[in-house]
Amino acid sequence: MAHKDTTPAFNGDDMIEAAPAYHSDNQKEESTESGDASSKDEIVGEIGELSAKQQSDLEQQLTAEGNAHFHRLGWKRLAVVLLVEAIALGALSIPSAFATLGMVPGVIVCVGLGFIAIYTSYVVGQVKLRYPEVSHYADGGRLLMGRFGYELVGAMFCLQLVFLVGSHCLTGAIAFNNITNDAICSVAFGFVSAVILLILAIPPSFSEVAILGYIDFASIVIAIGITIIATGIDYTKAGNVALTNVEYSLWPKDDLSLADAMIALGNIVFAYSFAVCQFSFMDEMHTPEDFPKAIWALGIIEIIIYTITGALIYVFVGQDVQSPALLSAGTTVSKIAFGVALPVIFISGAINTTVAARYIHGRMFKNSVIRFINTKMGWITWLGLITVITLIAWVIAEAIPFFSDLLSICSCLFISGFTFYFPAAFWFKLIKEGHWYERKNIYMSIANGIIFIIGMIVLGVGTYASIVDIMNRYSDGSVSGAFSCKG
Repeated sequence: MAHKDTTPAFNGDDMIEAAPAYHSDNQKEESTESGDASSKDEIVGEIGELSAKQQSDLEQQLTAEGNAHFHRLGWKRLAVVLLVEAIALGALSIPSAFATLGMVPGVIVCVGLGFIAIYTSYVVGQVKLRYPEVSHYADGGRLLMGRFGYELVGAMFCLQLVFLVGSHCLTGAIAFNNITNDAICSVAFGFVSAVILLILAIPPSFSEVAILGYIDFASIVIAIGITIIATGIDYTKAGNVALTNVEYSLWPKDDLSLADAMIALGNIVFAYSFAVCQFSFMDEMHTPEDFPKAIWALGIIEIIIYTITGALIYVFVGQDVQSPALLSAGTTVSKIAFGVALPVIFISGAINTTVAARYIHGRMFKNSVIRFINTKMGWITWLGLITVITLIAWVIAEAIPFFSDLLSICSCLFISGFTFYFPAAFWFKLIKEGHWYERKNIYMSIANGIIFIIGMIVLGVGTYASIVDIMNRYSDGSVSGAFSCKG
């Protein structure tokens, strides 16, 4: 039987047709490999996009949490933080100012400047409502004078707050020296005060600090009350029951120098310094329109406390009243009063550290979630910043180691602007509608013009007088020098 050949015939056409089939298989394998690689790239890309999205979502979450955390301040807490920020050392300096100016001018200046401060704070609040983007006083400076105003007012804002912290550091050292009978060097006590101020400045939100403000307010009221009662008892024991026999004066003394008068005025100006932080505090309010309630409550409370404190302690002690006023209560009672006043000395000082740090930190990390201080880097930068501010304040406290002059130079250089001439300028440029000489504006124009002039006088004459008095104190040996033990 013949075997049939089943082997396909070999020809060129078959080969040509077969070749593409073979090549096509290789392409299929390559495309499969290429597809796998492409799929891997797509997966990696999707993972990267997912990771970026997760990071973006996390940042948005942190930003939302930060915004919520820093907008919890109501008008009552605003009044508390403003009160705490302003009333602490101001109340302690008023009696000596009355002793310099005399009872009648002292009361007139104290009440008059109080109502001016209420008005100028109202102007500051109006600016905040009209320009919500204003977060700190420096932003108000930008509205007045552009970038130059922003930098100038920003520098004044920071320096003012650092000087305030320094004054609290100095007061803390005075308190510890008094309580312990100068047990250790006052420089060391100043450093201890700085450490306490640093610790209390750690919470970055004003609503958190406001909780401590109730303790702070009770502290200063009780300390002043103790001082008034103690000096009143001593006054009665001395037989000075009849007002005709007391050592106080209704009018300034005949030999009153310009320096002494301006330092006394500066101390009263210092007592009404709450406008400096108002933009910062209002930026955390959930209902900023409520600010007038806080301003009026604060202003009236301050006027009453300052006038009563200044008048009574001056009447009970006379021309020998000391500054801070708690030193006038007698050896034992002054220790008790300073012990009670420790919370107000340190809490109020720490609030100023927080305000300064919030401004600087916000500028450094303006477009970053770090500014909300709810990340690791946010906390590291925050702690570093408040440490630097506190150290600088401690150096200032040791360089100008006398209470009244430190408050006065602080007032004349900086508070003169924040409480007087800047708000007056705000009214003329940002609030006033129409020309200044129009009938509807003429009275407010005159009032704001007078306020502006008061601010410039305090700035120029007051600063000069304060510097002269500081130089005189060093030259006549009233102080032993910077960074020296006074105990």
